[in-house]
Amino acid sequence: MAPTEEKMRSSTKVMVTGAGGFIGSHLAVELIRRGHRVAAVDLHLDRLAHLRGDPRVTFHEGDVTSADVLRPAVAEVDTVYHLAAAHLSVAAGDDEFFRVNVDGLRRLVEWCRQAEARRFVQCSSVGVFGHIADPPANEDSPCHPDIAYERSKLAGEGVVLEACRDGFPATILRPAWVYGPGCPRTEKLFRSIRKGRFIVAGDGGGLRHCIYIRDMVTAFRLAAERDEALGQVIIVGDCGAVTIRRLVDEIAGQVGARPPRSVPLPLLSTAAVLAEIAFKPLRREPPISRRTLKFFTANTAFDTARARRLLGFRPAYDLRSGLAETRALLGSPAPWMPDAPAAVETGP
Repeated sequence: MAPTEEKMRSSTKVMVTGAGGFIGSHLAVELIRRGHRVAAVDLHLDRLAHLRGDPRVTFHEGDVTSADVLRPAVAEVDTVYHLAAAHLSVAAGDDEFFRVNVDGLRRLVEWCRQAEARRFVQCSSVGVFGHIADPPANEDSPCHPDIAYERSKLAGEGVVLEACRDGFPATILRPAWVYGPGCPRTEKLFRSIRKGRFIVAGDGGGLRHCIYIRDMVTAFRLAAERDEALGQVIIVGDCGAVTIRRLVDEIAGQVGARPPRSVPLPLLSTAAVLAEIAFKPLRREPPISRRTLKFFTANTAFDTARARRLLGFRPAYDLRSGLAETRALLGSPAPWMPDAPAAVETGP
């Protein structure tokens, strides 16, 4: 069932948690552009500062697990996009990930039930798979998460799926690696490659499945519109995985730099362990960690047939066109402007 233009542009009230983040801010701006009123929730909403005073958006700043913050935002909401999470911080303890990503999510689901929200879209992570022994993985592949963030996201999926079995109208998305303008990691990658400071761990043969931010936002919208997606876990990525070497070489070509050099993986693995030990007492992110090395060592390749079938999703950007637009928009002060092309929305 393809969503109608009237339905997509109806003036409903939606909530975006994590609206101060990279993906959440782009999603909030696109929803406003399409005529929705948005309740934006996050600890900090500086990315949406250009919208303060706009009657189409209300700001709810604070801890996303707090009833004082969330319950007023949930009131009279039609659709909830839940992107807020305790994220990939080396300094955070395991308890913090589960407090936010599991216990906080459970309370939010209950508040949404009470508010009779029509749809709930949960942002999970392909990190829940852990090591993928035989890529590409699909939604039925076994999950073996090995760090606290990944384990908490998988447990959060369990919370939502349990509610779905009791009639809660939710969909879970597992985004591949989302990149684009406004993403600190993407911009750091561009800068370091341009300056010749980026190194590749090992031979760069690991696979990385990507998705450009505009396409990811389209997938979120479709997940809230398609009845076929109810109760489903859906991986979202672009047309196929690429090697890390190809990814960084594409960026080097975009910025006119030499391809990054390679460094033996065992050497970097040792450096990562030592950096984590040194920086943990300071509660600061080390310049390298075992988690950041996963960018090079994890084979994140996925079968995205379910997204095509249930969401009618076809990415509008391949890696080259997404990186080209990223380069053109680097340093933009706010999420993109309204003239963005939309990802293809078709039937199965």
